[in-house]
Amino acid sequence: MYETDKQSPRGPLRRIQSVVITGMSGSGKSTALKAFEDMGYYCVDNLPIALLPELLLILENSTGQDNKVALVMDVREKGFLDQYDSIFSRVRHDGFHLEVLFLDCRDDVLVQRFSQTRRRHPLDSQGDIVTGIAVERKRLRGLKEFAARIIDTSNYNVHQLRSAIITLYSHRGRLDNMMIHVISFGFKYGVPADANLLFDVRFLPNPYFVPGLRHMSGRDPDVQHFVLKNQETEEFMNRLKDLLDLLIPRYRKEGKSYLVIAIGCTGGRHRSVTIAEQLRQYFCQNQEEVLLTHRDMQLEG
Repeated sequence: MYETDKQSPRGPLRRIQSVVITGMSGSGKSTALKAFEDMGYYCVDNLPIALLPELLLILENSTGQDNKVALVMDVREKGFLDQYDSIFSRVRHDGFHLEVLFLDCRDDVLVQRFSQTRRRHPLDSQGDIVTGIAVERKRLRGLKEFAARIIDTSNYNVHQLRSAIITLYSHRGRLDNMMIHVISFGFKYGVPADANLLFDVRFLPNPYFVPGLRHMSGRDPDVQHFVLKNQETEEFMNRLKDLLDLLIPRYRKEGKSYLVIAIGCTGGRHRSVTIAEQLRQYFCQNQEEVLLTHRDMQLEG
């Protein structure tokens, strides 16, 4: 089992844990906040950032129990970008877990959304949405790098975004426990943009070329047996586990909230799915919080 730190490097762990939802205007922050509310989070929209430390203290003293808070903070408050670094650091130093969820979106989609809703962009002073978006994106660059998690909502409708937020957060116990997200994918469909660690398993024997296995997936026992019986696969898995045993405690010590491990093969149906399933079992055996996604498994076959 991996060793876990009993004390945060920034101070003793507190009962109140918070997620700050931020990002581009029109990216779906209100939808995300409603999803957190449905999961039982205490939710606040557009809280002045100077009040954040006091709010967390009040909630901790008034509830007397573990509680999770979700707050939307963004450029609507003029002082937000000038103060977030120092105040977030203060909150973490005081022992509160705080992670930043950044929602991004392509410019053309943002323009379309503002046009459809007829809302004014908060940084649009002359009726020019495109300019407002460009200014905001530039100002948010540092905050985006600060974020623990980035979600591109360009291809999401409100229902899909809500589902994505619930998938990522509903099963988490304490937010200060690092979540490991294992993703299988096919290189032919593109690399996951949020991958922290990426492993290419296209060197493994391919069930696609075996009669009877092509239309199965890496979740089928016959496919798993074909992939795992190979000596190269066994050596790869042993070395991969050794590497992860080395890295994961260090990511946790650094305070990382999410670790995204992407496993890719050609189509994302056989080899990557098999290896991702093996990693999920390994992490479960080591009592890690793990989420498994087979991104492209249904696209092949």
